[in-house]
Amino acid sequence: MAEAEEQETESLEESTDESEEEESEEEPKLKYERLSNGVTEILQKDAASCMTVHDKFLALGTHYGKVYLLDVQGNITQKFDVSPVKINQISLDESGEHMGVCSEDGKVQVFGLYSGEEFHETFDCPIKIIAVHPHFVRSSCKQFVTGGKKLLLFERSWMSRWKSSVLHEGEGNIRSVKWRGHLIAWANNMGVKIFDITSKQRITNVPRDDISLRPDMYPCSLCWKDSVTLIIGWGTSVKICSVKERHASEMRDLPSRYVEIVSQFETEFYISGLAPLCDQLVVLSYVKEVSEKTEREYCARPRLDIIQPLSETCEEISSDALTVRGFQENECRDYHLEYSEGESLFYIVSPRDVVVAKERDQDDHIDWLLEKKKYEEALMAAEISQKNIKRHKILDIGLAYINHLVEKGEYDIAARKCQKILGKNAVLWEYEVYKFKEIGQLKAISPYLPRGDPVLKPLIYEMILHEFLESDYEGFASLIREWPGDLYNNSVIVQAVRDHLKKDSQNRTLLKTLAELYTYDKNYVNALEIYLTLRHKDVFQLIHKHNLFSSIKDKIVLLMDFDSEKAVDMLLDNEDKISIKKVVEELEDRPELQHVYLHKLFKRDHHKGQRYHEKQISLYAEYDRSNLLPFLRDSTHCPLEKALEICQQRNFVEETVYLLSRMGNSRSALKMIMEELHDVDKAIEFAKEQDDGELWEDLILYSIDKPPFITGLLNNIGTHVDPILLIHRIKEGMEIPNLRDSLVKILQDYNLQILLREGCKKILVADSLSLLKKMHRTQMKGVLVDEENICELCLSPILPSDAAKPFSVLVFHCRHMFHKECLPGPSTVSWPPGSPTPQSSLQSGGRTQKCPHRPVASQDSLSST
Repeated sequence: MAEAEEQETESLEESTDESEEEESEEEPKLKYERLSNGVTEILQKDAASCMTVHDKFLALGTHYGKVYLLDVQGNITQKFDVSPVKINQISLDESGEHMGVCSEDGKVQVFGLYSGEEFHETFDCPIKIIAVHPHFVRSSCKQFVTGGKKLLLFERSWMSRWKSSVLHEGEGNIRSVKWRGHLIAWANNMGVKIFDITSKQRITNVPRDDISLRPDMYPCSLCWKDSVTLIIGWGTSVKICSVKERHASEMRDLPSRYVEIVSQFETEFYISGLAPLCDQLVVLSYVKEVSEKTEREYCARPRLDIIQPLSETCEEISSDALTVRGFQENECRDYHLEYSEGESLFYIVSPRDVVVAKERDQDDHIDWLLEKKKYEEALMAAEISQKNIKRHKILDIGLAYINHLVEKGEYDIAARKCQKILGKNAVLWEYEVYKFKEIGQLKAISPYLPRGDPVLKPLIYEMILHEFLESDYEGFASLIREWPGDLYNNSVIVQAVRDHLKKDSQNRTLLKTLAELYTYDKNYVNALEIYLTLRHKDVFQLIHKHNLFSSIKDKIVLLMDFDSEKAVDMLLDNEDKISIKKVVEELEDRPELQHVYLHKLFKRDHHKGQRYHEKQISLYAEYDRSNLLPFLRDSTHCPLEKALEICQQRNFVEETVYLLSRMGNSRSALKMIMEELHDVDKAIEFAKEQDDGELWEDLILYSIDKPPFITGLLNNIGTHVDPILLIHRIKEGMEIPNLRDSLVKILQDYNLQILLREGCKKILVADSLSLLKKMHRTQMKGVLVDEENICELCLSPILPSDAAKPFSVLVFHCRHMFHKECLPGPSTVSWPPGSPTPQSSLQSGGRTQKCPHRPVASQDSLSST
């Protein structure tokens, strides 16, 4: 019966926790679970009074005087019957090998868990606290303190005897103690003291703030964050104290250390326990609330808060209300908070329950996200921490995310996520495709289907193509363009398209798609037929890519009608496959297209289509007169008589003028310009091009009675014909427009010619002088003569072997060298008049003098040495 009630209570409490978490959208920082197994059995018959935590095990004291050693799962590993009454405190050293226990009947025991070492003492008053030295395992640190009405320090002497000394008394019961390193902190009714075990000095006294609270009902909570930082919680007040070294100059009779309160603030509820968490604090609070109905205070669920201390206040990071068993009957002194530094585990101890709080790991974070249906964030968290998560798999989270999106009707997003989540798993892809088919959303997943690594079964792709073919021709065409042709059975899809074309034979989308399918199937002829029918731009690409020139010899007109420019380029690029003759014959009935082809051919090569140049004269005259004159100028195979005949028939003056001039009939050409075009500038330009005096004479005679023509000639004739010839022929009294301006221009042109001649003359003189000076400098330079040079007559070295002997050498600019004695005498040599003579000679002693002899060869010249 009792077990049934317990289970019912537990389920009720858990449901309360769940309902509160559902209301909060902020993720909790800690997760909670009850310490069960052996603890459940203990607390069914007894009540927890205290507990201490080691990294390896737990020690639980009860109201019936029992001490249990537990593993971290709550299983009992050892049991000690210490006293028949309440265990007040348990203390462990850092090694976990020695334990100290004190009880309400005054008993104190300190013993080794794995050795026979033991201390027993019974006092005449309740002993509330005990703390063994953190390094009690060492022989030099066999110390512990106990506290009742006074604080006693026990030390083992060299004779293995224990001696005690009073550290403090007279301020009420000692109710809390914490030992860290060389510092002992304890609390009595008046405040908190810290004792330095090394210097045997008390270094501070921190008085309690709210003296109205009974210290036995609202005990002080102490906690060492590190070896020099003490955290004090008492009532609703929290103080963080830092132990610091005093400067030598300030010591005098003072302790070597002092305490500074670095942070102090108030909390909303009464503090039952404290623990550090990095730079934050974990606070266990006792809560009293007022009933709205009865307006009476009652004990509410205790709270475990994580706060960020500031200098004078704090910031709440998270706050959780804990549904511990029997919380309605508990007081502030009934709760304790113990923690394991190595693993950040926090134990909330109450008489009937022990709850373990631990920092949430990545798996817990993902659990919370999934519970809140934040699947995308859960997936991202799993991907980031995939090496650290143990209970979750990325694929499972991803599949749950896809299902969630499908349930919400967000089919496109769900399909897009399949790419990332399903990856290369072909089985899962096929499963998801069938699932989308069941809900009628095959179109949504089609853009994201894998098209290689992995490749799904052809049936999957065909199923989607049939879906589009029934309802969306454009979508069907897009898929055919995007998907490789080997993903599905091409013949099946071709037949399906042909069946639909029976109902709508002129549907351009289906025809184009069918052509693409024929191309995938290498049925290029059928594809070409459809492309030509549709006049599709890809027809040229298809012909080039698959070399279909033999299939288009009778379809040249169709191609030209569709895109004459592309068609002509293709035909000209592939003359070896479709000859010029064949193209011209095919276009015989379409002269305008024939002209386009022949014109492009002529532009590429003036000689390839020479046999068609005579035909082209008529084609240019009919369809493209603007290019007729350039054609006549560039063609060397065009029959001029035929061209002249056509141009005269059509009264093409410019072309006729060009042909007449090319045929040598310049006078007729000039006459046509004057009489037909009445363009004096063109006539002058024509006369300049021909550069024929008789033409100028004809032009002057024709213009002499036409004042506007005379003005044009005066303005342009100056550089080609003497203007006087024209001026003398002008009749007296003839009124010529702009005559003065024309005469001024003639004079200016004349002055300009004079200036140009003078400038050219100055440049010529300056250049001549510069070159003369350069030649003089060059001739005055010395010439190197050494042992390697030889006489050009005797072929012996030019310099004597004995430098002391006198010698004489002649050196010429051409680097020919002669011994003076080797040269013939002046009486035997006749020198051409005006030939250059040697200017100097090299004689013994290095002196230079004029040489009376002329060089042997008149073209050689001598350089000074």
